[in-house]
Amino acid sequence: MSEIPSQKKEIPKYKIIFLGDQNTGKSCILNRFVEDKFDDKYQATIGLDFQSKNVKIDNQDVHLLLYDTAGQEKFRSLIPMYTREANIIILVYDITNKESFNHIPDWINGLTNVKFDEVIFCLVGNKIDLEEKREVTQDEGKKFAEEKKYIFEEISAKTAENFPEFFYKELFEEIANKFKPGVNVNNVEVNDVGNIKIEDNYPKKSEGKKCCK
Repeated sequence: MSEIPSQKKEIPKYKIIFLGDQNTGKSCILNRFVEDKFDDKYQATIGLDFQSKNVKIDNQDVHLLLYDTAGQEKFRSLIPMYTREANIIILVYDITNKESFNHIPDWINGLTNVKFDEVIFCLVGNKIDLEEKREVTQDEGKKFAEEKKYIFEEISAKTAENFPEFFYKELFEEIANKFKPGVNVNNVEVNDVGNIKIEDNYPKKSEGKKCCK
């Protein structure tokens, strides 16, 4: 009598959306996170760009679906469509551009189909490698995030400063806390999500040091 093959366990999937003004470095953050690369040749995202990444959270394989949205005003009307069934929303501003920070509430107001209590929100200030050009203080970003109860971090896509702390520790720990074992995320059951090991997820250092000024 032949054995019945065991059913393969489906990997939990999480949809992450990057929102923010044009030229805040969303594409660069995505590329740094997925490939640990930085390209200073800026190209505006048209509509939507997609990448994916497999990571481990407490020895549990997790599949991240990463969506980079266009920051131009003409694409704002598409945000409700892009953010449908999002699990994590990362709001990005440029610390050297106060206007990009002031527009964060506008991006939040555009989330008309999001169940806010079921989504992890992050506020990220990019380009801390340009400290001498800073227009948004760290306290301003931190205060806004605390009032909204968002994860907050300042990072540099160019130098990768604070990347491990934000993505592989703060965000992953919040995923573990928010989406507990037995909870369905986009119809995929999540199990054994707990402690985070940065070294299991952080990519090996790439030689490429050259996306957004």
